[in-house]
Amino acid sequence: MRVFAPVVVVCVLAITSALSFVGKAQQGTKPTTVAASVAGTIVDQAGNAIAGATVELLSAQRAVRTTKTDTNGEFRFEGVPAGSYHLRVSRDGYAPLISNVSIDGKPGTPLRIALRSSSAALKGTANAAPTAQAESVMAPPPPGLPETKAYGGAGRGGDWRGMARVGGAIGGVPAPFNTEAYDRIDENTFHRVSDDPLSTFSIDVDTASYANVRRFLNEGTLPPADAVRVEELINYFRFAYKDPQDGTPFSVTTEVSACPWNPRHRLALIGLQAKRLTQERTPPRNLVFLLDVSGSMTPPDKLPLVKTAMRMLADTLTPQDRVAIVVYAGASGLVLPSTPGSRKEDIQRAIAELRPGGSTNGAAGIQLAYNIAAESFVKNGINRVILATDGDFNVGVTSQGELIRLIEEKRERGIFLSVLGVGTGNLKDSTMEKLADKGNGNYSYLDSLHEARRVLIAEAGATLVTVAKDVKIQVEFNPRTVGAYKLIGYENRILQHQDFNDDKKDAGEIGAGHTVTALYEIVPPGEPLEGATIDPLKYQDKTKPTAASRSGELMTVKLRYKQPDGDTSRLISNAVSDRVGELTQNLGFASAVAEFGMLLRKSEFKGAATWATAQELARRHRGEDPDGYRAEFVRLIDLAAALDAQNMTSPQSRR
Repeated sequence: MRVFAPVVVVCVLAITSALSFVGKAQQGTKPTTVAASVAGTIVDQAGNAIAGATVELLSAQRAVRTTKTDTNGEFRFEGVPAGSYHLRVSRDGYAPLISNVSIDGKPGTPLRIALRSSSAALKGTANAAPTAQAESVMAPPPPGLPETKAYGGAGRGGDWRGMARVGGAIGGVPAPFNTEAYDRIDENTFHRVSDDPLSTFSIDVDTASYANVRRFLNEGTLPPADAVRVEELINYFRFAYKDPQDGTPFSVTTEVSACPWNPRHRLALIGLQAKRLTQERTPPRNLVFLLDVSGSMTPPDKLPLVKTAMRMLADTLTPQDRVAIVVYAGASGLVLPSTPGSRKEDIQRAIAELRPGGSTNGAAGIQLAYNIAAESFVKNGINRVILATDGDFNVGVTSQGELIRLIEEKRERGIFLSVLGVGTGNLKDSTMEKLADKGNGNYSYLDSLHEARRVLIAEAGATLVTVAKDVKIQVEFNPRTVGAYKLIGYENRILQHQDFNDDKKDAGEIGAGHTVTALYEIVPPGEPLEGATIDPLKYQDKTKPTAASRSGELMTVKLRYKQPDGDTSRLISNAVSDRVGELTQNLGFASAVAEFGMLLRKSEFKGAATWATAQELARRHRGEDPDGYRAEFVRLIDLAAALDAQNMTSPQSRR
């Protein structure tokens, strides 16, 4: 058996747990047997031996051998047949770890496995800097160890975490946490106003991408490009826009300044501020949690995290609120019927009894959840199913098309769907985003208890209380003042121009207190624009500018929205003058986040943006930061810059 160093496995709940295989391969005569011993030492992060830890060697999720560490923290399995196994280590007071090993009977050195205390895990937040163990993930893989494309892996040269070569076998089995899925993002390009003067898209208030990017960086690795949705990074932050007036559900703010990463261009901001609701004015909530309790939800950053968040939410419920809990794994069932918020003990007891790994009898999970929500429907209230999962969508509906149709049907009846993604390794990001989008809900990723509290407690109004639905934006650019334009982000929210006036077309929702920000990079007329041109038309002339083009306007911003219980849209229209102002706090910080996103995506449109310029913009325009999110963002830029530099100098980057 041979063990190559280093291999690090990272499990995160705003903390980092690492499994390290250390030591040089021993040289020796090739054995003739097809079995080997597996031995090692279990230590804590300080290097102290952990006695009494349970070590399991598993094959196909079934324990083949089980032992406990001795007083020196050591364990050993003798005569292990060649093959692929999972090695699982657990101990009360420590976060459990699991890795994959492949054994071919060759001798090797013992393993050394470091566990992180669970108390440190509970105290950790997304603000915590990654440990040295987490940062060592960026080290090159051992010679001969094949790379695997983890987390989508686009543009990162592969990620070999979770693979171990034990006993000389090539690769080992694929790690269970190497199945995360992200939709491909084809970045928006510049459009010439002479060819297409309109830009139409649906708003997006999801924030999952920012929390997920933060998770990657805190693990010590750059995210795959397709995990970076720039609009979600920007909309994670709240901006100081004016409050709505005259009974409208949101206000519209516009700003124009020089573009920080290309001073010859301009940067235009469109900002929405939804009306705010006090706790006294919050409508009654009818919430049905649909929880994945499959075995993969065992780690502390999955079901235990969701349970803690739900317990905190339960403490905020009022007597007019109702909560139900439906679970699904192999089958589904009702754990807690719709229960008034005044019965907190019953709710807390049901949450405490949730266990991963089993299954219960009952109807299909999501249909059951919707049925419970319908039975307790609150007119003029919040009626919402909240799906919490690490990516397993075995909710009793056989196809994604059938599932989406069900969600859309319930949406029309006033029951919305929000999605909470948790954990690592099995995250089906693209599916989660699509389900929340079709369900008129939000998609959030919980990388820590701190983030769970933000989503379900601190910003419950913005997360749960919809003040306007099917919100669409259409911008018409003036050909006398704009040569070309590019919408930054929102790639999967682009609409056909005719969809803007079609009330049957679904669009995004905005919650109470939410801000929504969109940025356009604008090229003035006469400025060069790279890219192919379009041949002159044979059968018609280009449209000539109207008299309105001489008005000194840059663009006109139009919005359509519906009331939460309405079917007919209302129109808002604002003209934006062709005046370039100073970079304000709002536009300055938003541009810093945009630079950060483009650098992570290695965008061809990043211009002169660097990690240093993004950080300088963020520091200079940070403004008020009562919750510390903007200060955390500055630290994330530092971390991303260091990881990017490390990638550039690694042997993998020179291949």
